[in-house]
Amino acid sequence: MADIAFIGLGIMGSPMAVNLVRAGHRVTGWNRTPEKAAPLVEAGGKAAASIAEAVRDADVVITMVPAGPQVEQVAYGPDGILAHARPGALLIDHSSIPPHISVALAEKAKEYRVRVLDAPVSGGEAGAVEGVLSVMVGGDPADFEAARPVFEAVGRTVVHCGPHGSGQTVKAANQMIVAVNLQACAEAVTFLRKSGVDLAAALEVLGGGLAGSTVLARKKDNFLRNEFTPGFKVALHHKDMGIAAHAARAVGAVVPVTAVAAQQIATAQANGWGELDHSVLLRVVEQLSGPTD
Repeated sequence: MADIAFIGLGIMGSPMAVNLVRAGHRVTGWNRTPEKAAPLVEAGGKAAASIAEAVRDADVVITMVPAGPQVEQVAYGPDGILAHARPGALLIDHSSIPPHISVALAEKAKEYRVRVLDAPVSGGEAGAVEGVLSVMVGGDPADFEAARPVFEAVGRTVVHCGPHGSGQTVKAANQMIVAVNLQACAEAVTFLRKSGVDLAAALEVLGGGLAGSTVLARKKDNFLRNEFTPGFKVALHHKDMGIAAHAARAVGAVVPVTAVAAQQIATAQANGWGELDHSVLLRVVEQLSGPTD
């Protein structure tokens, strides 16, 4: 069992840290908003007053923060992870950030004798709570194997995808697929409502056929209730679509359907729905379609 420092105890980070405690690891957490450490403490973990305090004696340091600038903020500088982690520690970044930032972090960390894995996750809040996330990992294969017990405490599907940055590249592809799937679900739900079909019955049978997906299964109740409590916020998906667009352009991949879904997510963001669940794409389609008779 490992001594783990967990930096970032938000919607995803908090249940992940709790699951690490339940798996037998010793976890010390830090969050910019200290009260968010309460679930970790209740589960048997500890709260630290600073990043330095959290990481000082850790075998493994985990970050789960919103975006690239936040990763750089907690990693670099005199108060950051690299300045205070012990030599030989393993830094696992579960955040979703541009691949080039992950590569740069891994290079910089070598100066401090800190190993790095980029390991973004998919599965949303429900997957984090249930410990069934999909974990896509970039970095050295030996470091990946060393980290496997940590990954298996938070995820069900854990795959090494290649060198540094590969995890983030796969996560960008994941967000492309999820966005397009959400858009298709939103259009289908709007079509069904306007057609006067029993929506609950329709989604039940669709979920059992080829149209079924994890997105439909996880978001079905949101669509039925028009209720969008965040499991994964529009603002974060909007950020991720920017990463996907930049990464696709860099390699010359043409992604026209992704571009449409990205515009719909941008519309949700512009409408002030950034803090709602990304299934609120349904509202965007409903606005475009006009009132249902």
